[in-house]
Amino acid sequence: MLFEFGDIAKNTMRSAISCPSENCYWPKDSDGFVKVPYELSNKYTSRVKLIIVSALKEIHTMTCIRFVPRTTEVDYVEVSPIGGCWSHRGRLGGKQTLSLLQNGCLWRGVIHHEFNHVLGFFHEHVRSDRNKYVRIQWKNIGEGFKDNFTPAKLNNLGLPYDYRSVMHYGKYDFTINAGKPTILPFPNKDQILGQVNGLSTLDYLKINKLYKCNVCSTLLFGDSGIVMTANYPLSYTNNLNCVWLIRASSHQVHLNFYDVDIQSSPHCSKDYVKVYDGDTRASRMLLDKSCGKKELPLLIASTNIMLIEFVSDSSISANGFAAAYKVGKCGATLTAMSGKFSSQFYPKKYPFNTECFWTIVAPRGYRISIELEDFGIEFSVGCVFDYFIIRDGGTINAPLIGRYCGTPDFPSIISTGNYMMVHMYSDDSIGFKGFLAKYTMIPPS
Repeated sequence: MLFEFGDIAKNTMRSAISCPSENCYWPKDSDGFVKVPYELSNKYTSRVKLIIVSALKEIHTMTCIRFVPRTTEVDYVEVSPIGGCWSHRGRLGGKQTLSLLQNGCLWRGVIHHEFNHVLGFFHEHVRSDRNKYVRIQWKNIGEGFKDNFTPAKLNNLGLPYDYRSVMHYGKYDFTINAGKPTILPFPNKDQILGQVNGLSTLDYLKINKLYKCNVCSTLLFGDSGIVMTANYPLSYTNNLNCVWLIRASSHQVHLNFYDVDIQSSPHCSKDYVKVYDGDTRASRMLLDKSCGKKELPLLIASTNIMLIEFVSDSSISANGFAAAYKVGKCGATLTAMSGKFSSQFYPKKYPFNTECFWTIVAPRGYRISIELEDFGIEFSVGCVFDYFIIRDGGTINAPLIGRYCGTPDFPSIISTGNYMMVHMYSDDSIGFKGFLAKYTMIPPS
């Protein structure tokens, strides 16, 4: 993580999370939200403003913090490209400045880092107990930056040291000797320090604990893992509204539900699970309200981020759900009423050693029609090398409609239900142009 010209403004001596009067924290409204007004400088382009706002929306999803555009508020944050990436700590009173340069400061993790200072948080590596976990290499730090490494007496909120906190500097941040670290992890010198992907699991726990947020949220940031309701496989509790944010390192998140048992109700109006293609409830929906014991389709995000929401009411409960996620490099979940999709790089040759899935998810009661507009996949007897599979459902175990290769003629294929899966595999030799397919969702007659 790289910060230019210093990271914390120096006209306040208050330590983050050390605020006896709580005047340096932002107040919570009667609706349970902590609103932090801000203004974005007109020096930013529309694209840059969108990047900043998008990063803040993730914080809204995971906490009770709401960064809101300023109207007439006296206390607010002015975000401007003044020079480097830096912020004041906590709420100062009146206008306070946060600097994000358009070149170098627009990583999601850097934006989160600076706005977390606004909430009152200090750097992880200056905790009073930090010498148990890191060794500061003072000889490699310039005189003007040593304040950012000086230990402080902080309230650590009873939470463990977080090497991967977005508030933790990297090994080489602010070094004056190229290739020489400013921080070494201890006792494991290979431990990664900090990251620029965004607030960590413990970062979010700290925000929610400090501001007493009444939220149920979990961040999962590995490239594979398990998601399940609390107490699974025992019954979940009533009156839940929980989210799981999956933030993989790259590519696309693939989510596979392997057990679903959620209280059934008309239109799933009581208990339900929903899945979004992004980090907020305003993102495109991959799966609308689902309940009962119905098998759910494989869901594929368009990016490395996916959000799962689970809601339960005050009545009957069930066992909940369990799902596994991993990262894939291709495929999609298609939810528009009609559209086209194709193999990677079509009409150029598809890559070797690739496995891609496309799931089409239609509304309840609909069916799905697929037509192949163009097709060319390496031929082999039994289609054992490269192949194209269509299944009558949304999972790898759904009934097989057909397995194809070569250049066959295709009839229009219609599903029996509202899910359909296309699966393409290529081995380590011989590539062809692949396929171009068209699908249409058929409403109930």
